[in-house]
Amino acid sequence: MTLIKVEGLTKLFHIGAEEIAALRNVTLKINAGEFIAITGASGSGKSTLLYVLGLLDKPTSGHYFLDDIETANLSDDARAKIRNQRLGFIFQGFHLLPRATALRNVMMPLVYAANHRAGYSEREMTERAAEALKKVGLADRLNHLPNELSGGQRQRVAIARALVNDPQILFADEPTGNLDSKSGRGVIELIQQLNGQGVTVLMVSHDQALAASAPRRIVLRDGRIESDGA
Repeated sequence: MTLIKVEGLTKLFHIGAEEIAALRNVTLKINAGEFIAITGASGSGKSTLLYVLGLLDKPTSGHYFLDDIETANLSDDARAKIRNQRLGFIFQGFHLLPRATALRNVMMPLVYAANHRAGYSEREMTERAAEALKKVGLADRLNHLPNELSGGQRQRVAIARALVNDPQILFADEPTGNLDSKSGRGVIELIQQLNGQGVTVLMVSHDQALAASAPRRIVLRDGRIESDGA
């Protein structure tokens, strides 16, 4: 089943009088359940593509259909609702609240959801967040602050936060970039397990060895798809 369909996607940035094309006429399809690595040299457009597909940015032109919904027609509130309910994000920099425990950090998407629709009680949010931390192997770190955790553990908290709303798609932008090789392998193994459970994964990485862990690899060059395949 086609989950994502992109046609002629272009993204332009203006720096002073200069126009820079981060994406140029990108067309692709992604099926539900795929694990795809998006790779390429620095400045190739891979993070821009991830941000557009994750509804964190809008294209300048072209079409992006998510489950047959034309995202260009969505309001900012509708885009935020989809991000909260259907998409999960993992970033290189973790982006954890420094004064909040691991449990509280993971609860944040649920708090946002509860504030915008009838939903979770405090108990339900706590239980869901604890279960997400258990899934990533941190059941014994619920009440630890980020500065009390290793880099690999902080990234696992970020993954638990991305999973707590049972996302349909997981977007990972250089998820092992700040980790040592052992912690990085653990994070990739965890992402592979999630994909095996049916989560669609789109991962950006400049690391060719890391990209090779994905069954499908899209290589970008100067904002265009240079290759797309196994």
